[in-house]
Amino acid sequence: MITFDQQTKTFHLQNKTTSYIIGIEEHNYLTHLYFGKKINHYSGGYRYPRTNRSFSPNPAHSKDRLFSLDTLPLEYPGFGHGDFREPAHLIKLTSGSRVNDFRYVSYEIQDGKPALEGLPATYVQDETDAMTLVLTLQDTISQLTLRLFYTIFAEASVITRSAQLVNDGSETVEINRLASQALDFGNQPLELIHLNGTWAKERQLTRETIHPGIKVIDSKRGSSSHQQNPFAAFVTPQTTEFQGEAYGFSLLYSGNHETIVQKDPFDQIRVIMGINSFNFGWQLQPKASFQTPEVVMVYSDQGLNAMSQTYHDLFNQHLIRGKYKHKERPTLINNWEATYFDFNEDKIMNIVSEAKALGVEMFVLDDGWFGGREDDFTSLGDWVETEGKLACGLENLAQQVHDQGMKFGLWFEPEMISEDSELFRAHPEWALGIPGRERSLSRSQYVLDFSRADVRENIYQQMTAIFDRVPLDYVKWDMNRNMTEVYSVLLGPEQQGEVAHRYILGLYEFLERLTTSYPEILFESCSGGGGRFDAGFLYYMPQTWTSDNTDAIARLKIQYGTSLVYPISSMGAHVSAIPNHQTGRETSLTIRGNVAMSGVFGYELDLTQLTSEEKAEIKEQVAFYKQHRQLLQFGDFYRLKSPYEGNDTAWMFVSKDQKEAMVFYFRVLADAAHPLVTLKLTGLAADAVYEINQEEFGGDELMNIGFYIDSELYGDYATQRFYLKRK
Repeated sequence: MITFDQQTKTFHLQNKTTSYIIGIEEHNYLTHLYFGKKINHYSGGYRYPRTNRSFSPNPAHSKDRLFSLDTLPLEYPGFGHGDFREPAHLIKLTSGSRVNDFRYVSYEIQDGKPALEGLPATYVQDETDAMTLVLTLQDTISQLTLRLFYTIFAEASVITRSAQLVNDGSETVEINRLASQALDFGNQPLELIHLNGTWAKERQLTRETIHPGIKVIDSKRGSSSHQQNPFAAFVTPQTTEFQGEAYGFSLLYSGNHETIVQKDPFDQIRVIMGINSFNFGWQLQPKASFQTPEVVMVYSDQGLNAMSQTYHDLFNQHLIRGKYKHKERPTLINNWEATYFDFNEDKIMNIVSEAKALGVEMFVLDDGWFGGREDDFTSLGDWVETEGKLACGLENLAQQVHDQGMKFGLWFEPEMISEDSELFRAHPEWALGIPGRERSLSRSQYVLDFSRADVRENIYQQMTAIFDRVPLDYVKWDMNRNMTEVYSVLLGPEQQGEVAHRYILGLYEFLERLTTSYPEILFESCSGGGGRFDAGFLYYMPQTWTSDNTDAIARLKIQYGTSLVYPISSMGAHVSAIPNHQTGRETSLTIRGNVAMSGVFGYELDLTQLTSEEKAEIKEQVAFYKQHRQLLQFGDFYRLKSPYEGNDTAWMFVSKDQKEAMVFYFRVLADAAHPLVTLKLTGLAADAVYEINQEEFGGDELMNIGFYIDSELYGDYATQRFYLKRK
């Protein structure tokens, strides 16, 4: 899958569908030649034309005015010696200079894929599943070595990239930027797709023209954030869900990140992705190394759906780990919106009894069971059970739930500390904060300094004391504020630019220890909903609470955007009460159920307050979901109609063997004398016959002609669901 042509001096990474080509140019600079549809053989003819661009400098000791780094499509660009565009690296030397000139030295081709120490990354279990190219570059003046890693997977249109910097010198240098990847697109019309938003409105899909200049999409909040997901796609103007080229970039990182998009005067587009360089300064000691997170790049020539399915399959097969990697996730009932902090044993067990009768498989006890926690002003950091709140105690409550034949889960917010807590009174220095300056409060809480081993050990011991006593099947890991006053008292002044990244490294270390020590527990991540829905966290926890916004109509856009890169099996989705607690909207149980079924299904309401008719409908929903759970969690997902383009939304799931499918249609607002809606399907076997509601249709018929949505659907927030079974 990886070859080096000595004659053309090019590296060619290729599999059945994709090629990635790198060239070695004069003066041993690496250029980017191609990323896209598979090329059987590269002849070397696509050499960047040598043109004299005014005010574009030429390399030192070169009299060739036609060669300039300022215009070349470079593989990992620097700054200060001819290229005035955004650099992939900025490294401050002891002289104060940030000019480094990395030149190609050697290469190595490896079977399989090496792990990234201390960082989440895609992996292979068989060395034949992937090959890795390692390119070594050096700056002989600064005595720095740069290693660029490229992995190509055998069965997917995927290239992963990361970088490692090694200090071979005798003096400390400061890394201000070390991107995970850089890629220069030639002169071709491309549009940018990214996923932005805010709390309760996460991963809203934005598609925009790329204009000359620089656009940065990033997070400086200490997490991947509600505001900007660490993902971007670049597509041709003609690209749709089912046709056209798409290039996806997903960063496997849960902290501050940045994606820089620059269009130069010659319509060339540079994309740089990695740890956010804002307020970043890593002291790289002599003989030490620094490893960047991984970027997963996906190419599709069949539109956005094919790009998304590549991500879904890759993350399910080569990122998510553990017992639940391929296992169906249980249906659950969470008490949060049912009781908030106001609960006792009787209230909880009444909900559990109702859930059991309706077929729900797991009960999750949310916030309010620990310390003196009766509201969100207190007790974070004190992970001891509130004495007397549950008359039977947590251990016995879990046993009662298990006696009902249900699983038991518990909520934690381990990275946070309340100002009003025993832990803060004992160790105020454990919270992030700047000596002599007051800390900012958010939700009446501070952020624990997870860069510190002693902090991590204390929280680990508190949590595992609960784990070892209470029989847990599930843990919801929450994080409900952004980082401010990012400063660690254990680090010197020159190292404060490291704190945010050291926090994430400490968090990853903690998660690795916890999840491997308790492999039977299903962990779900959460950050005020979807504030840390990123591929890095999926390495440790196979699913994420998609959003605190449980309104079915708002969830259409949230789940649609999330599906652009993240698999359905990773998306927690619940039916909640009406009026909805976030929007006040009233919708039917049917549409709430159909939207939530399009993810990892659960409920978040007080079952004891429902009518017998509502309970009967919920019982049917749970039974239906469990019957089709394998298809809905792990089938191929197709987006058919976008909520961003009109009043209708539709998507579908197709089993890998194409023997069954599920289609969901949603209409937001009713319209008198509305046009008829024809829904065309996709992903079916063209020559097969499928049964829908006791009628038979050809697969080609359903995909090319389609069928009418019920014209008698009435009212706002209408929905239909179709199950297809191959004859």
